[in-house]
Amino acid sequence: MGSESDNGVVVVGGGVTGLTTAVVLAERGARVRLWTRDPVGATTSAVAGALWWPYRIDPPEAARAWALESLGVYEEMALRPEATGVRMVEGVLGETPMDEVGGWAAARLPGLRPVTETEYPGGWGLWARLPLIDMPAHLPYLRDRLTAAGGTVETRTVADLAEADAPVVVNCTGLAARELVPDPSVRPVRGQLVVVENPGIRTWMVTEGADGAMAYFFPQPGRLLLGGTAEEDVWSDRPDPAAAEAIVRRCAALRPEIAGARVLEHRVGLRPARDAVRLERTRLPDGRVLVHNYGHGGAGVTVAWGCARRAAGLAAA
Repeated sequence: MGSESDNGVVVVGGGVTGLTTAVVLAERGARVRLWTRDPVGATTSAVAGALWWPYRIDPPEAARAWALESLGVYEEMALRPEATGVRMVEGVLGETPMDEVGGWAAARLPGLRPVTETEYPGGWGLWARLPLIDMPAHLPYLRDRLTAAGGTVETRTVADLAEADAPVVVNCTGLAARELVPDPSVRPVRGQLVVVENPGIRTWMVTEGADGAMAYFFPQPGRLLLGGTAEEDVWSDRPDPAAAEAIVRRCAALRPEIAGARVLEHRVGLRPARDAVRLERTRLPDGRVLVHNYGHGGAGVTVAWGCARRAAGLAAA
């Protein structure tokens, strides 16, 4: 890793971006401490769906490259789904034209094809086999992988990135970067989910109505996740009962058996949106190395490994 990291790296932020970046650094030989404000299971990432797909992230070209790099990692993890929380699952990308995907992903997604009427009645889109990540299982897997590589996880609140007592600091704080950096261009995009008992659905579906309203469902072990919303600049993390009812209604219009499914939980997450992902090396006021890796919008899981490897390279440069 070079002389600067021999004395260690502090990664600030315990969501999927911070954890993955810390894993990459530790497995490359750095002595890593991960500082997280919230326990790993209580971060924004824990609320995510989480389907591999570059959703609401800029710039698109770079995001696609990071996504494809991450895809290879998730495909390997899917060989051990019980340990990693990652499975390869088939489903429908509604209202998605082939030419939008063909140029960058078709070669890596061999099962990609137009949907049939049976798969998506009354609609058009693509049938794909993609990684589906069970975040309550995946985040502890990453944490354990970090500690196995010699890293540590510490729950602590940071008021200033300069508090990190290491030659190299990596900022993976997501929405908190708005205050910490400070970077006012980071804004929340509020997402709400409803978790229900799975009535036997094995495939996922993502759609968008003519009015722009989203509907999606993801089968996870023991449950079905229903979504969703994308409310820009909304900070509330309290579930909205009316939004929850609308989510269930939209999903039940796609699969009627969802209508009677027992509700287990309501979730809200604030996606850290930015005009473009910030992935760059700079300096703290005292001259120490500071690497930023934040602003991934709704695609933090999708690009996690591509961005983590880039961030680790910047930390070692």
